[in-house]
Amino acid sequence: MKKLVLVLSLAILSISCKSQSETATFVNKPSNLHDQPKLVVGIVVDQMRYDYLTRFYNKYSEGGFKLLMNEGFNCKNNHYNYTPTYTGPGHASIYTGTTPKYHGIIANYWYDKEIKKTVYCAGDDTVSSVGTDEDSGKMSPHRMQTTSFADENRLFTQMRGKTIGISMKDRGAILPAGHTANAAYWFQGEDEGNWITSSFYRDDLPSWVTSFNASDASESYLKTWNTLYDITTYTESGPDLNTFEGGFKGKETATFPYDLKALSKANKGFDILKATAYGNDLTTDFAIAAIDGEQLGQDEFTDVLALSYSSTDYVGHNFGVNSKEVEDTYIRLDKDIERLIQALDAKVGKGKYTLFLTSDHGAVEVPAYLQSVNIPAGLVDNKARKESLNAFMTKTFGASDLIESMSNNQIFLNREKIALLNLDLEAVQKRIVNEVITYPNIDKAYTATAMGSTSFSRGIEELVQNGFSQKRSGDVLIVDGPGYLSYGKTGSSHGSGLNYDTHVPLLFYGKGIAKGSTLQKTRIVDIAPTISALLGISFPSGAIGIPLEIVLSE
Repeated sequence: MKKLVLVLSLAILSISCKSQSETATFVNKPSNLHDQPKLVVGIVVDQMRYDYLTRFYNKYSEGGFKLLMNEGFNCKNNHYNYTPTYTGPGHASIYTGTTPKYHGIIANYWYDKEIKKTVYCAGDDTVSSVGTDEDSGKMSPHRMQTTSFADENRLFTQMRGKTIGISMKDRGAILPAGHTANAAYWFQGEDEGNWITSSFYRDDLPSWVTSFNASDASESYLKTWNTLYDITTYTESGPDLNTFEGGFKGKETATFPYDLKALSKANKGFDILKATAYGNDLTTDFAIAAIDGEQLGQDEFTDVLALSYSSTDYVGHNFGVNSKEVEDTYIRLDKDIERLIQALDAKVGKGKYTLFLTSDHGAVEVPAYLQSVNIPAGLVDNKARKESLNAFMTKTFGASDLIESMSNNQIFLNREKIALLNLDLEAVQKRIVNEVITYPNIDKAYTATAMGSTSFSRGIEELVQNGFSQKRSGDVLIVDGPGYLSYGKTGSSHGSGLNYDTHVPLLFYGKGIAKGSTLQKTRIVDIAPTISALLGISFPSGAIGIPLEIVLSE
C-alpha cells in the first residue's frame, strides 16, 4: 500500500512539474487564446447617408460596397444617438464607443468657457508641425477625454500593435487614431500637396511618407474631372445644371467637366482636390503606401488602420446631396474601396483582416431644393437671432454683456457678470429659453440645468443630452426645425438629430464577421465595443455601447 501511495505521489509530482514547465515556457510566447485579425481597418466616409448605399447600388462594382454588403454584415438601421452630428464628434464617437457627453468633443470648434475663446477639436499649440512650415500641423487628440479602441489595442499588446490614422482632414486622422497612435497623417494643400503630421507623434516624416510626397502623386490628380460613366446614365441624381450647387471659383456653372489644373489657381491650389472625387483616390494611394511602409498586419500583434475619406464631405457641402458630383464621387469611391480590399487581400491576406465602414454623419438635401418640391425647409438667420436676443437681455436684465458666445446652437452666458448682478443662473437660463422658443424656425430649446439634472431616455431630448458636456457645453441649447440649418444658399450640410443626419451605413467584413444583415436598430457607439470584443481587449474607457453579437461569427 505504501508503495502504491509513493508511486502515485511521484506521478502527481511529475505531472505538476511538467505543467509548471509548460506554463513557464508558454508565457514567453504571444497568446494564442484568440485567433485575432492581423489588422483592423476602420473606414469612415465623411457625410455618407445610408441611402447612398442603396441609391447608387446598381452603379457599384462587385468588389467594393457590394462586396461589403453581400459578403459581410450590413446594419441597415444604424444611427447616431446624439447631436450635434459633426465631423469631430462623429469620428471620436465611432472609435471611443461613447458620445460627446463623455469624450468631450462637443463640436469641431466650440467656445471654451475657461479661456474665453473658441478652440478647435484637434488644435494644440504645444506641438509643432512636421512636414510643413505652416501651423496646420499643430494638432493632437489632447481634447478627447477618453480612450479609443485603438488605444486599448496598443495597451493590450504592450504597444506592439501599431495604429496609423489617415485622412485629408486632420481631425479625421487624429481623433480615431487616439492618444497612443504611432502616427496620424493629413493633407496639406495650397501650394504644397503633401501629407504631414505633428510632433505629438514623431519629429520627422518616415521615409515612406517622404517618398510618397516626392512622387508627385498630388500633381497627377490636377486634371480634368468628368463623370466616370456617361452622364446621361446618372439617373439617381438631379440635373447637372441647377441653382442648388456652389461650384468652383473661375467656372460660371457647377457642371461637368472641371479642369482642375486651370481652376486650382483660384481655388487654393491643391486644396481643390479635397472637393473632388480625386481626393479619395489620393487618400487610397496614401493608405496603400502606409500598409507597405508601416508593414501593417505582418506580425502576430493586431494593427489598426484608421482611414477616413474626407472628399465626400467637401463635395457634399459644395454641390449638395442630389448632385451629379456626389453620385460620381461615390461611384469612384466604390472603385477605391475595391482597390483597397484587393491590396489588403494581397498584402495582409484574405480572411486575415477585419474591416468596418461607417460615416461620421449624413446630410440634409439643399433647403432650396426641398422648398422647390414643397417640403418645409430653409435657412436660419443667426444675425437676426443674436440681435433679438441681445435686445431682450438688455431690456430684461439691464445688461448687454450677459452673453459671451452664441455658437453651435448654444448660448454661453457670462456667469461672473450674472453672479455680480445677483441674478439666479437657472432663472436666467429659463427666461432665455422662453424667449428664443418664440423666434422663427427654433423648434426646441433647453437649459443646461435641465440637461444636467434630468435623465431623458428617448426623443430629441435624449440626443441633445448625449451630446451635452457639463464642463464644455453652453447654458442654453437650441434645436432648429426639420430642414432648417445655418448655411449658405447652395450645397448641403448637417448637424441635427433627424434621420437624414443620424442614419449612416455600418458594414462589417472579414475575419470574425458573420455574413448577413439586420434591420434591428444599432448605434454608432456600438462599433468600438464590437471591435474590442472581437479582439478580446478592454473596452474604451468611456464606452457606453454594446457589442453587436449578431455581427460576430462564432
